[in-house]
Amino acid sequence: MRKTLAVLTGIALAAGLTSPAFGTGAAPSPTAATASGTAVVEWNRELITILGDPKAQPATIQPTRSFALLQAAEYDAVVSISRGGPAYLFSVSAPRGARADAAADQAAHDVLVALYPGKRAGVDQRLSSQLSTIPGGPDKQAGTAVGAEVARRLISLRSDDGSSATPPPFHPGDKAGDYRPTPPDHPAPVFTDWGSVKPFVLTSGRQFRPAAPPAVSSGAYATALNEVKGLGSKTSTTRTADQTAAAKFWSAAPVWNVWNQIAQNLVTSQNTSLEQAVKVFARLDLSLADTTIATYDAKYTYRVWRPVTAIRLGGTHYNPRIVGDPNWTPLLKTAPDPSYPSAHAALSQAAATTLAGFYGARHRLTVTSKGITRTFAGFQDAATEAWLSRIWAGQHTSLDNRAGQQLGTQVAGFVAGRL
Repeated sequence: MRKTLAVLTGIALAAGLTSPAFGTGAAPSPTAATASGTAVVEWNRELITILGDPKAQPATIQPTRSFALLQAAEYDAVVSISRGGPAYLFSVSAPRGARADAAADQAAHDVLVALYPGKRAGVDQRLSSQLSTIPGGPDKQAGTAVGAEVARRLISLRSDDGSSATPPPFHPGDKAGDYRPTPPDHPAPVFTDWGSVKPFVLTSGRQFRPAAPPAVSSGAYATALNEVKGLGSKTSTTRTADQTAAAKFWSAAPVWNVWNQIAQNLVTSQNTSLEQAVKVFARLDLSLADTTIATYDAKYTYRVWRPVTAIRLGGTHYNPRIVGDPNWTPLLKTAPDPSYPSAHAALSQAAATTLAGFYGARHRLTVTSKGITRTFAGFQDAATEAWLSRIWAGQHTSLDNRAGQQLGTQVAGFVAGRL
């Protein structure tokens, strides 16, 4: 009966309803199903702030790994106490009455300190602020013990996942279609071995590897590239002002930051419970982390050159349907990795699929990034604009985008079946 009542109360709060009063005694300690998910949002923001410092971690470590570790730890800490769902990896023994909110705070703190020891002062301050709102006593102490143990186990388990391996040297190809560093600076490609990092939920990075793209000599490739040539040029006369704004919006901040901020707004505006909040963020960030691994697996399997390379070398007649332009320049600077599939498409589709599973397909969104605001009628609208923006920015073809969209959908669906 107690468990049923807690579940019903959580549903009422999540729906914005007023729960009835039961007796006139002192209010019981909140459960994971009734406690606020605001602290989960605050820890997510703390990580974004940390990552705003380019020196916070090695450039070879993909940030989506950190989000996944943070949110998985909070999730398993809460579920260890609430028993409100299957654990992601493990449950820690917790005495009756242990505070799930204290467990989530301690788990988040310990993960961030382990990942970013140089940021400990700020993270310690955040923990002190969060725990100060929870009454002292054995229940609070029990909760923090659970959170600490979950974080310790998770960090230990992921210590040999391959993320710290030194990337091997990259040797660019010289045949038509082979990826090579891009102008104007020709930077070395990034995350060349991230596809071999151990996934969080998938069995391997190649589990949903998309099929090989059409040959660069094909008609399908010519059609896709010519679209980018017209719409994605820095001096395009066919790209609209709104398309230009969208291209700049989706390039202004890391795409995983944007989707985590969308989740922050949802959890806050919906008055989401602690139990639901940790589930939303865990499913979102585990999906984003594994989609990133799967995307890099495919990128460095196929090693397809970027549109700027393909257009500038069009005069080599590798495809008679493409007219080369050695001076063609994209609207925005090209990202330093292969073109197929598009990471923006894959990550945004994974995020949209995940969030729609919680909040429904049609959910009006207003998102601000780096001073630019965009409004969408639903999650899929936002994801679609994200991948179209890469054409408008001169970064990707529709072939890259379709492969990424498929990949993101598959990964998100697989993760949703786990928790």
